[in-house]
Amino acid sequence: MKKQNQWLLALTSCGLVFFFWMTQGSLVLLVSLLFALPFIINQAFLVCVGFIIFSYFRIHEAFPLLMPLKIPQLLALASLAGLGWQLWLNRESISWHRLQTLLLLFSCWVLISCLFASNRSEAFASFNGNFIKIFIMVFAISWLPQRLPQLKIIPSLLILSGLLIGGLALYNKANGIGLVEGTRVTISRDIGSMLGDPNDLALVLQFPVSFAMAYCFYGPKWQRILALLSLLVMIMSVLATQSRGGLLGIACVFFAMTLLKSRSIILPSIISGIGLAALVLLAGISDRSSGGAAESGIDESAMGRIYAWQAAINMAVSNPFTGVGLNNFYYNYYFYSPHWDGKNHAVHSTWLQITAEAGFAGLVLFLLMVIGALRVSFSLLKRLEKHEMQPLAQGLWLGMLSFCVSGTFLTQGTTWPLYILIGLLLALDRLTVNQERTYARIG
Repeated sequence: MKKQNQWLLALTSCGLVFFFWMTQGSLVLLVSLLFALPFIINQAFLVCVGFIIFSYFRIHEAFPLLMPLKIPQLLALASLAGLGWQLWLNRESISWHRLQTLLLLFSCWVLISCLFASNRSEAFASFNGNFIKIFIMVFAISWLPQRLPQLKIIPSLLILSGLLIGGLALYNKANGIGLVEGTRVTISRDIGSMLGDPNDLALVLQFPVSFAMAYCFYGPKWQRILALLSLLVMIMSVLATQSRGGLLGIACVFFAMTLLKSRSIILPSIISGIGLAALVLLAGISDRSSGGAAESGIDESAMGRIYAWQAAINMAVSNPFTGVGLNNFYYNYYFYSPHWDGKNHAVHSTWLQITAEAGFAGLVLFLLMVIGALRVSFSLLKRLEKHEMQPLAQGLWLGMLSFCVSGTFLTQGTTWPLYILIGLLLALDRLTVNQERTYARIG
């Protein structure tokens, strides 16, 4: 086909899709996936990463102009189509890792907890609407990439997305948009976005901090400068949320990175302690209406967490095997909390969230999965020294440590960060092992 005819066919196809979309609505837009099918098949991994970026960073909610386009839904359908096709083509090269077994066991137990949940409709709505997507995408991330260079783009996309959300958070802070308690920044709170909670916004922002920190020390000078600028923007954004869990996560990243570079525990401890104190002062936590300096003794925010943690323990004791069910903590708070102030509260702890919602058995499976991920991460950190993928290995290690520390004060047991890390760990481990085997055969 001549080039002119190719251009004519492409323009005509785009014109038809646009016409039917304008006249018939967004459902007809699904037909346009047929024209993108060759790209989806060839670039299934990129499509999958795009879905993760939109789902985790809530780009469409941060910029509501994108919401009518249904981008996450379209990317989800494209990801599943690409994943199915690629798995069929590469079914002989698929490998299974022990960490995937632990993930499968924990996910099965979460499903069992939904069957015995106090509010089954809410549990299954959360399982079908969010958790199952996360579960599938772990396998998509771990199996779809076929070459190491494909993994290099993920940290860049995470850092750019964090920079985008962080820049918008600082803009909202400067203009007094969506502030909670008068000082804590949020994004799209008026439309009920997940980013409308300061703690959840801090969670979203601190995830790419680990990769920005790692890439500050690798690559060409311009890349290191961009990584450093992005890191500063994201740190300032977390400070604007005034989230103590977020600050602890950042302090953990600084401590771990300093430890990697100095090989001594004394200097990192001193630097991290000073850094954490400086972050607390810069964040202005003492100015918060809850948890600020105006409250004597144990402040209201801290007591709220203690009451929530007591409620979580009571839920687990009453339901030791399956807990109260996925996403059921909030709805059971009234029945198990020793203190009622007129409203339900979030648990504000990953470990106690899993304990309350999946029982002690679920907590054991979750801890085994986290420990397994830490072991794989540490193994990669040691094995890939002076390797081209060393910065990614360091970013994953920092991300795991940050998750474990900040998870004590932030609720992220069944949200994206940990599972994205697990998927990337599995993919990096598989591809680097394959590379070493190839070199061994050639040698």
